[in-house]
Amino acid sequence: MTESANSLKNKAQRFTAKIIAMKIVILDGATAKGRELNFDFLNQFGEVTYYDVTYPDEVLSRAKDADILVINKIVLDRATLSACKKLKLITILATGYNVVDIDAARKLGITVCNVPYYSTNSVAQLTFAFILEFANKLSLHTQSVARGDWQNCADFAYTLDTLHELNGKTLGIIGYGSIGRKVAQIGKAFGMNILVSTRTPVDGCVSKEEVFENADFITLHCPLNEGSKLMINEKSLSMFKPTAYLINTARGGLIDEEALANALNQGKIAGAGLDVLTCEPPKADNPLIHAKNCIITPHMAWASVEARVRLLHATEDNVRAFLQNSPINKVN
Repeated sequence: MTESANSLKNKAQRFTAKIIAMKIVILDGATAKGRELNFDFLNQFGEVTYYDVTYPDEVLSRAKDADILVINKIVLDRATLSACKKLKLITILATGYNVVDIDAARKLGITVCNVPYYSTNSVAQLTFAFILEFANKLSLHTQSVARGDWQNCADFAYTLDTLHELNGKTLGIIGYGSIGRKVAQIGKAFGMNILVSTRTPVDGCVSKEEVFENADFITLHCPLNEGSKLMINEKSLSMFKPTAYLINTARGGLIDEEALANALNQGKIAGAGLDVLTCEPPKADNPLIHAKNCIITPHMAWASVEARVRLLHATEDNVRAFLQNSPINKVN
């Protein structure tokens, strides 16, 4: 057992308050648990049933008798919530909570909690992994060396594409919560000029249009809602410089994927780094899978072991606080 897993277990053992045993169901714990961690800390609160993955047609049968549901990306709509007559608490293994019908949960008296801020450093880190890949072309040159190109080179060094310094480049950030602020901090350390567009005005913030028109790297860190849905579309992409790169580690629904694929394939923008897509897992015909200069990772920005330890600690705190009639991280 890892030190992190032991920490979770020991923390659970220290909880001695008397509670009524709850029926707790974890519907999709595999990605949060990973190879290193477990949900044993929930045993202190009642009877725990664990599932790695739950498919849509299995949700109701597994959830209907639960007092507490622990979910990650399971969709809980009004009909499902209404059928779960015993349900008192939903705690989400994520910051975003758009998978739950919040209005329905409120009307049904079901508390919904999320986990804010746990993955800030991890998401900012992957954002810059994309940016540095585009600036330094690491994959291109690693593959070249593996093919034997360096051994056969007449000189001591070579490059296959133009490389760039980040110093002096403009980083455009859409959304300025904890992740957006961390990305700005890292960008400044590289000597980048920072442009910020955010729904809640801050000193020096600009319009989205100004970001689109002037940034060398545009990175999305805003929530998905009716106001932000498909904000990256044919019109907004037409404002990008042809040398600009788009990074999305937020939500896939922020982007019109057909429009982005067309812009990439036609050379209207230089590249895109995407950790999220509209449909996850993606369908085989997703136009971005084979688009030019498009790097896609499988929604892993949040998933460092350090972030997941924080996530599980916070989930324990959410359950404990609810059972002590003092809910925290409540979103409804």
